[in-house]
Amino acid sequence: MERTLTRYIRALRSAGAGVSTTEAMDAARTVEVVGWEDRGVLKTALGTVLAKSVEEKAIHEQLFELYFSREAAANAAAEGQPGEGGEPDAGRPGGGEAEPQAGASEGSEGGEGGDPVEALSALARGENPGQLAMALERAGAAAGVDEIRFATQSGYFVRKMMEQMGVEALEARLMEALSRRNAEGEAEAEALMGTRSALQKQARAFVEARFEIYGRSAQDAFMNEILAERSFGALGRSDTERMRALVERMAKRLAVRHARRRKVKDRGRLDVRRTLRANAGHDGVPFDIIWKIKRKDRPKIVAVCDVSGSVAQYVRFLLLFLHALKEKVTDLETFAFSAHLADVSRPLETLPFETAMRAIVDEVGSGGTDYGAAFLELDRDFGEVIDRRTTVLVLGDGRSNYSNPRLDVFKQIADQAKRLVWLCPEPATNWGSGDSCLLEYRPFCTLLTHCSTVTDLERALDEILMAYD
Repeated sequence: MERTLTRYIRALRSAGAGVSTTEAMDAARTVEVVGWEDRGVLKTALGTVLAKSVEEKAIHEQLFELYFSREAAANAAAEGQPGEGGEPDAGRPGGGEAEPQAGASEGSEGGEGGDPVEALSALARGENPGQLAMALERAGAAAGVDEIRFATQSGYFVRKMMEQMGVEALEARLMEALSRRNAEGEAEAEALMGTRSALQKQARAFVEARFEIYGRSAQDAFMNEILAERSFGALGRSDTERMRALVERMAKRLAVRHARRRKVKDRGRLDVRRTLRANAGHDGVPFDIIWKIKRKDRPKIVAVCDVSGSVAQYVRFLLLFLHALKEKVTDLETFAFSAHLADVSRPLETLPFETAMRAIVDEVGSGGTDYGAAFLELDRDFGEVIDRRTTVLVLGDGRSNYSNPRLDVFKQIADQAKRLVWLCPEPATNWGSGDSCLLEYRPFCTLLTHCSTVTDLERALDEILMAYD
């Protein structure tokens, strides 16, 4: 029982659920109380002590059904093998927790010392489903299938399981049958190939099930790490959905991080004067403690985004990130420009994100890029949205087709705002080259930084939100 629960907790942790040691101990005590017999009660009880958030509850819901599989329970019940503590393995994950002793002849119809090929043939025919389940469990444990981390490893682990089950004896018999070159040999070879194919199919299904439990989340985490460092400009269509999920996860992590920072900074700041005054009637004994609370600005961001062809892909993910941060950044104004500037906050708030992006690009994505004109329109038509608690966030390459950069207007916007942060998708070596005005704008920026990956984006937004902690 203890090993069963330990492995399930390991699967939860691999999938991203932060199960602590204390929670694992609570889960063990919970299982002692509710038992293994009622799957519904067990599922609810473990979900209560092991899953703390909506996301973790979803992980538990999915993994419980995979780990405590009904089919494996039925197979183990058909076998009638006792589990740990003398209980049947019907409630156990993927069958029983057998010791990693492999080999088809052991415990099979052939008996100890019997014909291993005949034993494999009996397993392949499915005459005893419970026996097949136990053989797969033993072979899987001996092959270390629970260590699978990538789908591409499936073939390796299937072969290792087949070897543990004794397939080499079967293959030797197969080669001997083929070497006879007669009808009898061909018939036997065909039967043996059928046996190997059936066992391989069962082993593959076993490995794939274990991958879903132990490997899927590890593979996803690895792919996300690669994607987080890939330039937005190099992303393909197949990366879009994964990137959306990654951005949403990073945005939530960022919001939680800053909520904690603010909470920590507000803790332990004693207001001595007010405490003494409040306890004057207690001879100065501080029964009532008064803490200092420093009023802080809520984050307010005005995003100004170049959506011309060269930058549009970068803007897409900045806006997606900001949209995912809406619970943390409730005061957000978004403007887009190329030849002229437009307020695009409403479509982003009311339309599905991809629909809104298409509408934005259609509206303002054409024409030659003019940064000076965009900043002039922002100051003239929407200047009231910028105040002393506003961070103006500019995303663009600063390439303005040799038009007037309107540094006077840009300086006025910077003076009016709390901070002005510019994110540029081009590396610093390109700033100021050709029609780039970035070096002219740089003296008025609080921060000017290269931003080409989602990791860069997270780092920049973290820096912006820190100013409000």
